[in-house]
Amino acid sequence: MTDLSRPTAPAAPAASAASQPGLQPDSHTATTPPPLWLLAELTYRCPLHCAFCYNPLDYTDHHRELSTAQWLDVLRDARALGAVQLGFSGGEPLVRDDVEVLVEEAHRLGFYTNLITSGVGLTDARLGALKEAGLDHIQLSFQDSTQQLNDFLSSTRTFELKQRVATALKRHGFPMVLNCVLHRYNLPHVDKIIEMALALGAEYLELANTQYYGWARENQAQLMPTREQLEEAEAVVARYRRTHGERCKIFFVVPDYFETRPKRCMNGWGAVFLGIAPDGAALPCHAARGLPGLALPNVKDTPLREIWYDSDAFNRFRGLSWLKEPCRSCDEKEHDLGGCRCQAYLLTGDAANADPVCDKSPFHEQVVKVVRHAASAATAASPQAAAAHEQPILFRTDANSRRFSSAACASGEAEPRGNNGARS
Repeated sequence: MTDLSRPTAPAAPAASAASQPGLQPDSHTATTPPPLWLLAELTYRCPLHCAFCYNPLDYTDHHRELSTAQWLDVLRDARALGAVQLGFSGGEPLVRDDVEVLVEEAHRLGFYTNLITSGVGLTDARLGALKEAGLDHIQLSFQDSTQQLNDFLSSTRTFELKQRVATALKRHGFPMVLNCVLHRYNLPHVDKIIEMALALGAEYLELANTQYYGWARENQAQLMPTREQLEEAEAVVARYRRTHGERCKIFFVVPDYFETRPKRCMNGWGAVFLGIAPDGAALPCHAARGLPGLALPNVKDTPLREIWYDSDAFNRFRGLSWLKEPCRSCDEKEHDLGGCRCQAYLLTGDAANADPVCDKSPFHEQVVKVVRHAASAATAASPQAAAAHEQPILFRTDANSRRFSSAACASGEAEPRGNNGARS
């Protein structure tokens, strides 16, 4: 899963419970902090077909989107809870015609707002309307620095459009975060991607190595880089940080599979992040829909305050009491909180297991095998040998999503299965 919407600018300080309308101190707020970051996934519809999209494989099953009025209620309730940073995401949020209305209300409520977009649909007129509505900044995605690879990876012809949108962002005075998801295909182009960001005037560049959830999980064999590619890219980033760090702040997010210690899941499950899916499902993390047995509450029938503090979904992996061994007795548990729950499920079959990225996990060999497979594919002696390691890239399309959904229904599963028989 790629986390394309993590905070890249300072958020306003959270207000105290006593100063927020509708929020009174109680036993819940004394033990559980309020959400600080709200991600509004306005829609799963998208004109792009990226092979690394973190949206669920069966996104076509979740097509009943919240109305404008319902989204406005979500924004008000989340702000009352304490959320201060708001990302509008998708899919492509601009396929909806009410984004300006939502931005205006979010601005009135005091959110720091961020639009996460492919650029498709971001016309000059909409940029002006969004600026007037109070939008704070825009994160624009590119797939590569070259037209050929950018358009291949998204299965669209959008490279020139993205460049025009980037120029328009600067003309309208928006701070710009440029985002590029990295993997085997474009890691060798990191220097050119940075040069493109500098030429376009980006204040921030997020080089987010692919995280393997959703569609990226299905394409893991094709996207997984080698350790050598990552090390070379890191060296390039370090060089540009030294020479251009004042001009553009560069983030480089290392993929979990090449670490020996896991990252905190969303900086703590049910601690900071609150996601709302297009159909109103509340998500403790972007990929939580893929965890079996986790009943996700919905804002259509459950108050947001109750969802955050009382629901099983947000309490299941909150804190430390749920930890199993070896995490329970580990002296590093306060640092990583056991790691990623979705990764644990995908690689071990149990979301409560230690994240296998950790080399203390009894399942760490699963991660080692994936990395080893990527290395062997890269060094195959012939094209035929390389092809034996891979299958064609599967692009995110409605037809493929319906195919996953149908297969899951036929086998009686709640969610479509990913590679190696694990549901994703």
